[in-house]
Amino acid sequence: MKKDITTKDTIKTITQDIAKYILELDVSDIEFVDKELQRIEKREADIVAHCLINGVEGILHLEIQNDNDTTMHKRMLRYYNDISIRFDRLPIYQYLVYIGKPKLTMQEKILEDNLKFRYNIIDMHTIDCEKFLTMDSPDALVLAILCDFKGRDAKDVISYIIQRLQELTKDNAHKLGKCMLALEELSTNRDLQDKLKEVESMLRDMKFEDLPSYEIGMERGVWQTNMQNAMIMIQDFHISPKEVAQKLKLPLDEILNYIDSKKEKKQG
Repeated sequence: MKKDITTKDTIKTITQDIAKYILELDVSDIEFVDKELQRIEKREADIVAHCLINGVEGILHLEIQNDNDTTMHKRMLRYYNDISIRFDRLPIYQYLVYIGKPKLTMQEKILEDNLKFRYNIIDMHTIDCEKFLTMDSPDALVLAILCDFKGRDAKDVISYIIQRLQELTKDNAHKLGKCMLALEELSTNRDLQDKLKEVESMLRDMKFEDLPSYEIGMERGVWQTNMQNAMIMIQDFHISPKEVAQKLKLPLDEILNYIDSKKEKKQG
């Protein structure tokens, strides 16, 4: 029972975050519709919620899809009919968030002589994960795992997400726990759960004495971690050193000196 409650709470959080950061909708007062109506077919990512959308009562139907389904437009119409029968006169917002690797091929509409139907598709493959990685928001960082990594190494991206989450929630262990649970939930939709576990294990087993900075104390170790995060943002996500300094609240001259030292070491 405890796991079910935790999962439901996680899905509620994810629903609000996807609505805010991806769909650009303000969703509140969420009440999930029973699974019988949803016909979710054992896929917990599917969500039908009775809520306030931009301050107006309505229904949010959200599907997370990691492969192309040739019948998706018909399934969405079926869902729409089910919802409209149950919630007559309420506006229905239907979105499919596609996170698969293959090119999106699903139809978003049905146009027939006596039928015209359309729903909204958000192709996460077209969204660079940098959009969320550069936000100083734990919730946005979690959603980055659904985006296109643009050729970046998955472990590097996941490592950055986790370390940044730890920094942003250092005074709120409960928030960090919720974010990590959401990250684990979403990683399964990208088949990244194994890589996530590897990174979690690596970070958990990392010892400060293994860091070059250990000899000059814990404070220096924190500085080293900050510099490494800065380098990831600059090299992998092509963010300017000045912007990185502002986001991480680090002195720009220290970042620039760190970059120069790395170049000299590489050349040497």
